Amino acid sequence: MAVAETIRRKLEQALSPVTLEIVDESHLHKGHAGHRPEGETHFRVTVVSSAFSGRSRVERQRLIISALREEMGHPIHALSMKALTPEEAAGSAN
Repeated sequence: MAVAETIRRKLEQALSPVTLEIVDESHLHKGHAGHRPEGETHFRVTVVSSAFSGRSRVERQRLIISALREEMGHPIHALSMKALTPEEAAGSAN
């Protein structure tokens, strides 16, 4: 299973997001630490979930990392995260 598919499955299961965007940015890190020729090492995720309500930015990131704990370090070398509640996402769309 592709790493992005694993990320999607695990985040959907853990956080029931209303929006989930996963971008493989591995090609931007060619030649850097953790990069592999086959890619799928560096990702950016945007997760919109009510599970983040009342939680700090750090707590939200911990929820994401916890859901992906088996993949962190290998195969995921780097993970950039944006974690919003549905209300925050709606506000940022204006």
